[in-house]
Amino acid sequence: MKTVYHYPENISVFKEKVLQWAASKEVACFLDSNQYSDRYSAFDTLIAADVLHEVDSYKDEGFKKLEFFLSQYNCWIPGFLSYDLKNELEDLRSENPDHLQFPDLFFFVPRHLIIIRGNVVEIQSPDAADLARLIEKEMVRDVPILFKGSVKSRFSKASYIDTVHQIKRHIARGDIYEVNLCQEFYATDAQLDPVTAFRLLNKLSPAPFSVFFKLRKQFIISATPERFLCRRDNKLISQPIKGTSARGGDAETDKHLKDELKNNEKERSENVMIVDLVRNDLTRCAIPGTVEVEELFGIYTFRHVHQMISTVVCQADPSLQNAEIVKRTFPMGSMTGAPKVSAMELIEQYELTKRGVFSGAVGYFAPGGDFDFNVVIRTLLYNEENGYLSFQAGSAITFASDASKEYEECILKAKAIFSILNQSIEC
Repeated sequence: MKTVYHYPENISVFKEKVLQWAASKEVACFLDSNQYSDRYSAFDTLIAADVLHEVDSYKDEGFKKLEFFLSQYNCWIPGFLSYDLKNELEDLRSENPDHLQFPDLFFFVPRHLIIIRGNVVEIQSPDAADLARLIEKEMVRDVPILFKGSVKSRFSKASYIDTVHQIKRHIARGDIYEVNLCQEFYATDAQLDPVTAFRLLNKLSPAPFSVFFKLRKQFIISATPERFLCRRDNKLISQPIKGTSARGGDAETDKHLKDELKNNEKERSENVMIVDLVRNDLTRCAIPGTVEVEELFGIYTFRHVHQMISTVVCQADPSLQNAEIVKRTFPMGSMTGAPKVSAMELIEQYELTKRGVFSGAVGYFAPGGDFDFNVVIRTLLYNEENGYLSFQAGSAITFASDASKEYEECILKAKAIFSILNQSIEC
């Protein structure tokens, strides 16, 4: 593997070119921070393309396979984890329909790796020097989104509201405190240009953990703002999101909505429940006594929403391998509820489709032991082979939940995807 450094005249145009180039390969991963950065950021954009080695799993010892795979290679290894790996961790099942057919887990060692930091492009490839010139020759296609299909919902508004009431009865009985209920929006016999879809979504809803992932005929197109789990040296970081507010049409209204979210007792109670769950998850892979809340109820602003984000950290138990650390904290509490296992049982009972990659994680393992994974929300999933397109949205149901407002929150979270597909749904 050779390394060269490239200095494009226009880094934004270069990113468009490298996305288009990578998407021409059978397997590609494009991770974009959209200029959002924090103390844990490692790069602005990472692009991996073509496969030297890969590992996948379909309902069979996924974490064990991943641990062995990571032991073989000390390099950048991108990939994704499906929510349904939960079945390896607890006595759980996933029996709802699965039309997307993604593997439960997929990671690969890329032939070509490109890392962008500021205006500097690092290219690692057997053909590093030639690759820079090849990418610069790409002609970026400027085409409207090519989507053919009609988006429908698995839930009607009335059936969603009725389901929320049923879940609240479980809460009243003491079965759970909170559960994240998701609904699927989907299209059959759909046709989509995935690259154009990602470009439009990334422009309309730029987010710190955006993803374009191509696994042959299957695509992950994501504008997620949420970090699941990150490792920097021996420090583990989790940043659950619980609490959402729309943006205002003017500065005064926007500030009012932001302050309203910050002081909303329901949203704060939801957030602290998940913070407690994440703290508990991290104790399973931490040096005893090192778990702490670094930030509670932080309010962060994105293109369409304000979000309440907390940060929980710990020092990693040095006896645990990275695959085991991820396993012990997966799936993320923000997408399940509390208590975690009971919430996942009710999710399977009341949701109408298999989650699959949705509410799983996409990210990377880096040479030296660091890693960073997002939470797969605000995400379009597409199986080109069977023409199935899907995106899901959820909200946290507590005893204080207003079912109609929870439905509206789901629609708000899916707003950007509806927009790029030029579709609408009842609200």
